[in-house]
Amino acid sequence: MSERMQVTYSRRAVSKNSEIKKDEQTVIEKEDDTESTLEIERIRGDPSMLQSMTVKELKELTRRMGVAARGNKKDLVSALLESLGEEVIGKDGTSTIEQIDPSEVPSKRKGAASVVVEQKVETSEVISATPNKRSRTKQKSVKGSTPKENAVTTVKINKTSHQKETIVVNGAVEKAGLGDGAEPWTVLVHKKPQPEWIPYNPKVMRPAPLSKDTRALKILSWNVNGLRALVKSRGFSIHELAQREDFDVLCLQETKMQEKDVEVIKESLLEGYTNSFWTCSVSKLGYSGTAIISRVKPLSIKYGLGVPDHDTEGRIVTVEFDDFYLLTAYVPNSGDGLKRLTYRVTEWDPCLGNYMKELEKSKPVILTGDLNCAHQEIDIHDPAGNSRSAGFTKEERKSFETNFLSKGFVDTFRKQHPDVVGYSYWGYRHNCRKTNRGWRLDYFLVSESIAERIHDSYILPDVSASDHSPLGLILKL
Repeated sequence: MSERMQVTYSRRAVSKNSEIKKDEQTVIEKEDDTESTLEIERIRGDPSMLQSMTVKELKELTRRMGVAARGNKKDLVSALLESLGEEVIGKDGTSTIEQIDPSEVPSKRKGAASVVVEQKVETSEVISATPNKRSRTKQKSVKGSTPKENAVTTVKINKTSHQKETIVVNGAVEKAGLGDGAEPWTVLVHKKPQPEWIPYNPKVMRPAPLSKDTRALKILSWNVNGLRALVKSRGFSIHELAQREDFDVLCLQETKMQEKDVEVIKESLLEGYTNSFWTCSVSKLGYSGTAIISRVKPLSIKYGLGVPDHDTEGRIVTVEFDDFYLLTAYVPNSGDGLKRLTYRVTEWDPCLGNYMKELEKSKPVILTGDLNCAHQEIDIHDPAGNSRSAGFTKEERKSFETNFLSKGFVDTFRKQHPDVVGYSYWGYRHNCRKTNRGWRLDYFLVSESIAERIHDSYILPDVSASDHSPLGLILKL
């Protein structure tokens, strides 16, 4: 065989071997893809499987799913659940995140931010400013004092772990434990706090109950982030919420229900609330969805805004009562990369605002729900860091002002608590709820004509079965 023929033969052999290897690789990749798909489906069916996976396995899963995530096990599990669109509730009813052994999470984090705490309390313990000695004194609030006068102390907190805080009071450094009974919403966590701001504490900031002979209606609103998962959970249920709050009307958002499933869940959801009205997304199944459940029978019901382009995702239910219209709304999120920002601020918001003003011609209007906008810097823990995040862009905040507040609708929580930092949403990632790094995205907006009849507008931050907490409104009739 000549040298040229040997070279040609070798090249053909190499080429053939390459094709064989390529075919084998294709088969392997297809098998890997199939296995990955099956694994993802298994996890979607039982998210608690993530709890038993190692950090290495979780990182490999995020790579295969194309999920950008890093950090400890809790961070990885949170990111995977969020990408799957699943609730963080396992089959045993406990949070998949909470099932993770604390020993698997690093006890310290670098680059933690300082926050300011200012607590308004009836009686409190004040840490002395003595550098080498810790003493405690009792300080009682003066009856009739203003929030500023009633503020006990201002301290800086440097987060160093999930169990400890470094507290600086006039130069004195102290260590304080965060026990299991800690209420994170009572700690002011904000990157740019103002001197007059204080954290939300519903235990001391809600008015006294109305007398029994005062006619009133209590409305609760809640983004449940998947109603079926909430109902199946063994944690805080809607039944318990009804027993605790004794509400008259419950407004839900992001039910993720399909029309075929509504009748089944309606029958078992709540006793005594015989009037319920549901709308579901038809353009994308298992997505969005809103509902109103009521003891009081309404005069009329309407679904959507009456505009086909806005009404395929099940985002609005309107009921008419004797004295007002009530709307539950799940306003579109501007999305990753702000893909829906233009639609949101130039089409959806104006349409909703105009619809409310049209209703208002006959009687006052109450709008509640996840409006997907933190209106002011006080409404978000990190304003500068989220200036181009969906829900806090200047375009969304301006739209909120233009289409709702400037048209005469009153933000009831902010009217009642002008200097209070209270959040209603905490992302699943990075333990945001436990560290109170939240957003206020959920609202009750009311017509000016009934604003003075609002007895209470409040948040229930201790209800944590969703990434949003419920909020309530008590209207004197």
